[in-house]
Amino acid sequence: MGRMDAIALQVRDGETVEFRPTGSSMVPLVRSGNLVTVVPVDPARLEVGDIVLARVAGTVYLHLVSALDPARRRVQISNNRGRVNGWTGFDRVFGICVAVEGAARPGALVKAAAEPSDD
Repeated sequence: MGRMDAIALQVRDGETVEFRPTGSSMVPLVRSGNLVTVVPVDPARLEVGDIVLARVAGTVYLHLVSALDPARRRVQISNNRGRVNGWTGFDRVFGICVAVEGAARPGALVKAAAEPSDD
């Protein structure tokens, strides 16, 4: 299991995770080595332009939601350079990026998954 797979599991299990992704596919939104904060997400609340942690065709990406298909409960994931990674189901969208280098991503936090209640 790779580093991104382990992070996806943590987020899927309800944890808020901070990490430093590498690569240039999300510049200028996320630069290689930037500290990002990812929280569990309610995929039904996603919008085009959200940065999510998702598995597409076996690979975990921190990429953009580029299209939505709510009827089929899926999203299209792309990088910030125009490359489409593909469609993935809501069940494989683990988290949403709520901050980059401490700067909040507008509107992202309200899309976080509800905390499980103790009832």
